[in-house]
Amino acid sequence: MKGNRAAACGRLFLLMAAAFLAAAQTEPNQLTAAEKKAGWRLLFDGKTRQGWAPVAEGTWTVEDGCLKAIPRPVLREDLLTLEEFGDFELVFEWKVAPGANSGVKYLIQDSVLVDARQLPEGMRLNFEQQVGWFLEHRTAKRELVKPGSGAQVYPVAFEYQVIDDGKHPDALFNASSRAGSLYRMAAPARAAAKPAGEFNQGRIVLRGLHAEHWLNGVKVVDIRLDDPQARQSVERRWKEGHPVRRLLTEIPKRRAPIALQHHDDAAWFRNLKIRELR
Repeated sequence: MKGNRAAACGRLFLLMAAAFLAAAQTEPNQLTAAEKKAGWRLLFDGKTRQGWAPVAEGTWTVEDGCLKAIPRPVLREDLLTLEEFGDFELVFEWKVAPGANSGVKYLIQDSVLVDARQLPEGMRLNFEQQVGWFLEHRTAKRELVKPGSGAQVYPVAFEYQVIDDGKHPDALFNASSRAGSLYRMAAPARAAAKPAGEFNQGRIVLRGLHAEHWLNGVKVVDIRLDDPQARQSVERRWKEGHPVRRLLTEIPKRRAPIALQHHDDAAWFRNLKIRELR
């Protein structure tokens, strides 16, 4: 009997090893038969930006099977899916250049072009005030954006933080800005990111307003987006009467595109897979 059990265990080990090896050898940006059966879909085919909205020239490219943010474009713009999603599970791989910052945004409530040079003459506002002014007036025009202006298309959304924890100042001094965090709202439970230049595995699970962030197999955030902790974080950054405060506390849109953030730094994304949750 012991010999039979040992042989069965040996066969099981070999089957598990073979399955692991097959998974490891799967080319990036491909779905396995099991993933297809489970309802997963690719958001990126590894070759084109099909399925993603057009963006300003010089912002994003496809490089070595990755969607790459090109540093220092004339106009910063996130890359958004054409499709909108409600409850979903998203997995992706990401890496950043040393000292770089990026993110994955979801439940996008609105977006607006922000350009300090297109404010009325003599008006001096900080970034949050600029966002509020342009959301209310929407006067900025793409054709008027000039090199060096720092202009960007700003989505009002919740963000899975992608960053170099070892070198970027935001991560070094703000726990809620570290890799895997719910940006500026919930710090990761523990550090789980790999060094800059190495691929990390990210995962977002959204059911209603309950969000989970996973990083390299570790659940680092588990929170409701209307939790008092999240609400207080929103209210600290966006003052009373600010349109962003209203949007991020009321969260009127429950289906929205998913965005890869352009933060003026080099960042790479691949193996973007999603399945909608019922």
